Formats: sequence, structure tokens, C-alpha cells
Amino acid sequence: MLFNSLDFAIFLPIVFILYWFVLQKSIKYQNSLIVIASYVFYGWWDWRFLSLIIFSTCVDYFIGWSLLKKESKKKRKILLWVSVLVNIGFLGFFKYFNFFLENFTNAFSFFGVELKISSLNIILPVGISFYTFQTLSYTIDVYKGKLEPTKDFIAFAAFVSFFPQLVAGPIERATNLLSQFFKRQSFSYANSLLGLRQIIWGLFKKIVIADNCAQYANEIFNNYQDYSSLTLLLGAVYFSFQIYGDFSGYSDIAIGTARLFGFKLMKNFAYPYFSRDIAEFWRRWHISLSTWFRDYLYIPLGGSRGDILMKVKNVFIIFIVSGFWHGANWTFIIWGALNAIYFLPLLLTKRNRRYTTDTVAQNSYLPSFPDFLSITFTYFLTVFAWIFFRSESLNKAYNYIIGIFHFQFEIQRIGLERYSVEILPLIFILLIIEWNSRNIEFPLSSVKKPLIAESLVLAMIIVFGNYSDIQSFIYFQF
Repeated sequence: MLFNSLDFAIFLPIVFILYWFVLQKSIKYQNSLIVIASYVFYGWWDWRFLSLIIFSTCVDYFIGWSLLKKESKKKRKILLWVSVLVNIGFLGFFKYFNFFLENFTNAFSFFGVELKISSLNIILPVGISFYTFQTLSYTIDVYKGKLEPTKDFIAFAAFVSFFPQLVAGPIERATNLLSQFFKRQSFSYANSLLGLRQIIWGLFKKIVIADNCAQYANEIFNNYQDYSSLTLLLGAVYFSFQIYGDFSGYSDIAIGTARLFGFKLMKNFAYPYFSRDIAEFWRRWHISLSTWFRDYLYIPLGGSRGDILMKVKNVFIIFIVSGFWHGANWTFIIWGALNAIYFLPLLLTKRNRRYTTDTVAQNSYLPSFPDFLSITFTYFLTVFAWIFFRSESLNKAYNYIIGIFHFQFEIQRIGLERYSVEILPLIFILLIIEWNSRNIEFPLSSVKKPLIAESLVLAMIIVFGNYSDIQSFIYFQF
């Protein structure tokens, strides 16, 4: 079920009314409703894959409970590895089986040995990378003693399958979200209104920015041989705003929807395109995934401790694994490696934590000239990396980049309804709004005249929204 669909527009009010006005006297009933609603939400796509979520939920619930009873370190470690192997096993099979099979046969072909092994027609379950990491973090935290395992299976199932963030995050921790299912929620008009505002802002980024940019980005990337260097550069810029509007828009809708039910999810984006270096960018982009890899992979590997070789190794591991998490394609691995290369000079010169608390131009309306140059440079580093992320193969990414550097500075007409440059004013409006809101949670969270602001954003959604083809969210494929 898509957030930007009529189905969800009907589904959400029904669940909201039942949650607050029918079952408000019982936490158990409310949590049961969340579980049922979440399974309906996910099963709307393909009910057969509900079995994966249910099985993963059962495995980690019982392993978490068993960890409490076991005192032997050896037995506890075995239980942890059962959870890791089950969760990563499912993820590996559905997402990476054909990738490894293809590269295995190609490796033999390189040495002149032809293997006749057919790939499997595997359907990738929507959101498997997200809920796998979410439930796995619960078991790891219980194993490390950071969290008491829950006895309430319904609450745990609600935590794993919570429909607002089930298929594309934020990737929540049990220490934050699970505990909220044990608290009696009281309806708050102000909190619900804030949630609706965040949903509206998320829909603006998705329908107006991302879906419009998608038309042009898809056309340019799919036919890059036909366009000049400037058009190709514009295509990369359009994709950078497509993926930002699409994914951060989803996060806003998810967080806003959770607010409607009294739940607080972690912030997943913090105006990343205003970052002054790549380290700051990764503290502001897909925060839930970045912090997950930091806490469960980077720090256990040793983090930034040790000698230079160890630091370099850990940085490449964390970024390449992050790239591979996004998809079974060498393009994602190169995208991750590029970001590692961007990050290394900052780490080795101990400048990777320069911008950890303050926002750019905190006491000024405009950035200083050095900050402006830093933001621009960081943005175009990410745009260059996004070319690999968007391309279907390394060969296409290479040819696309070569096309950009042919220096044919003309904007060519794209075979759509309008000139591609007409989307630029909408991107500019987005940047102005977000720049003015960079010190608050999201643009509509703190405005002097909220009704006017909401009306203007809704008007832009109605007038400029792309309704020609309902676009799925990009991160559904991950």
C-alpha cells in the first residue's frame, strides 16, 4: 500500500478512528489493532510475504526471551548467531542470491570455464532490508544487556511490523519504539495536527519534487546517449532531488503518521544538502541506517581507533557494506566506495567531526562564502556518486560520466510534455523553504500562521503535483 494512494487515504482514517475512539481503553487491544493494520498494510502488496515478517518476529521474540534465561556465554552466543543467520539468511537469499550466482559463473568464465547455472526468479520482498535490521537490533541489544527482553508478544510484533515505517524506515531501535507500546497513549489534538503537517510536507516532497524530477531523470538516464553534457548534468541533479524528495518525503509521512497514533519515531533526514562536508552529510542523510551501521558494525570493528591502516579498513567496510545493503549490483558497491574515498581525508586529518552540533549559518540568514563553497562542493560530490547509484550498470555509469565531460553546453528538449528546466523553480522553492527551516524539525513544524502555510503547500501539491502515474517510493526496492 502506497502512502500516496487512495487506498492509504481510506485505510489511515479507519485505523485512526478504531485506535482512538473504539479501543482507547486497552493498550493490548490498541497494539493488536496496530499488528492487524500493519499486516493488512504490508499484505496489500503481496500477502504471501507476511510469513517472512511473522517468522522473523517469532524467531527474535523467542531468542530474546531465551537470552534472559541463559547464563552461559557460549549458549548466549549461539542464540545470537541463530538470530543473525536467520535474518541475514533471508535477506541474503531474496536480495543477493542471483548476484552471487552471476558473479560466481562470471569468475569461472574469466578462466575459460563455462558453468551452466540458471538464476532463480526471486521476488524481493518489499522492505525486507528495513524490518530485518530492526528486529536484528533487538536481539543484539538484548544480548549485550542494553535491553530487557519483552514478554508481550503482541507489543513486540507491533514493534517489528509498525506500518508507518515498515517498508522504508526509519529503522527504529527497540530502546526507543518498543517501549512506547507499553505506555497508555492519550489523544493529543496538537500532536495529531503536527503529524498531519508533517504528512503534508512529505507529500509535497514526494508528489511535487520527487515525482516530477523522476520524469526527467528517468528520460535522461535511460537515453543518455542522445543528450548533451549540460542535459546529462541536469539529469544527475534531478535524480539527486528525486531521491531526496522521495526518501525524505517517505520518512516525513511515516513520522507524521506515527504521531497520529501518539508514537515518536527518530528523525531520518536533517537537511543533508546543506552539509559542509561529506561527514556532515552522512550525519544528516538516512540517519537511522547510518547510526545502525555505526553502532552494530563500525564501532565493533574498532571504529576510528587503532592505526591508520585499521581506520582506512573500517571506513571502507562500513561504506561498502552500506552500498551493498542498498542493492545487489556493483554500482551500489562503487557508490559506497566513492563515499569512503570522500570521507577518508576528513578522518585522517581529524576533521570528520567539525560539524556535529551546529547548523550552517546558525546566526546569519546567508552562509559565509567559505560555507557556500563547502556546501556546493559537497553537494556535487554526492551528485557524482548518485550517478552510480542510479545507473543500471557500471558501463552505463561510466558512459554517462564521460558524456558529462564532453562539454556540450546546451539544454536539449526532452520528449515529455514540458522542457526539463521548468522543474528548477520548484526545486528552488524547496531549497528556500528548507533553508529558512534548517533549525527546526521540518518546515511546517513551527510557523507563525500554520493555516496559511498548510494551504499554500496543499495548493502547490494540487497544482504542481505529478498525478500522471502514481510513483512507488524508490526505497521500496531496498
